[in-house]
Amino acid sequence: MQLPSGLLENAVAQFAKLPGIGKKTALRLVLHLLKQNEEEVNLFSETIAKMRREIKFCQRCYNISDGDICSICANSMRNKAVICVVENIRDVIAIETTQQFNGTYHVLGGIISPLDGIGPEQLTIQPLLHRLESEPVEELIFALNPNIQGDTTIYYIQKKIQHLPCKITTIARGIAFGGELEYADEMTLARSLANRLPVQQYVKG
Repeated sequence: MQLPSGLLENAVAQFAKLPGIGKKTALRLVLHLLKQNEEEVNLFSETIAKMRREIKFCQRCYNISDGDICSICANSMRNKAVICVVENIRDVIAIETTQQFNGTYHVLGGIISPLDGIGPEQLTIQPLLHRLESEPVEELIFALNPNIQGDTTIYYIQKKIQHLPCKITTIARGIAFGGELEYADEMTLARSLANRLPVQQYVKG
C-alpha cells in the first residue's frame, strides 16, 4: 500500500498492530482521525496513554482496576465465598455480561501450556492458593476454556487444593471442547455456570 505521507504511513502501521485490524481498516481509522478537530484527537490519544500509564491490576484477584482493589472485589453485595477462576480479563467481562454470577473472580493470566513455555510459576496460581487458605471460600468454580491446556490447569490446581474444605466445580460442557470462552453466547455461558460440575467428575470424564 503506497501512501503519500510518511507520517500517515507510520500511523497506519501502528493501528495495524492491533488485533483484528488490517492495513485497510487501519487506514480508514487514521483518515477518520484526520477529519476530527485537533482537540478530539488529542483527547483520544491522551485517554489511551493515561489508560496504559495508570491502569492497575487488583491486588486480590488480578482483574483490571482503577485502584488497588477492583470494583468487583470492593462490592459488598458480591458473594466473597465463591471464586470463579478464569484465564484472562476478557473472560471476566464475558461472564459479567451474563449477569448470572454474583461471586468474585481470580484471573490466572493464562493457562498451563508447556509447549508455549508457560508453567504454573508464570501464572497467579500461588496468590490463588493463598486466597483459598486465608479466606473462608465455600466454592471454587473453574471457568477455563475447555481444551487440553485448560484441563491441565484445572487438574494441577485441583491437586494443590484437594486438602481444602471448599467445594470445587467447573462450568458445564455447554461450552464445546476446544471452544473459546469469550466467544460463547450469553445464554450458553449462563447455562454452563448454572449447571457447573464437580471437578472430580469433570477430570475423570
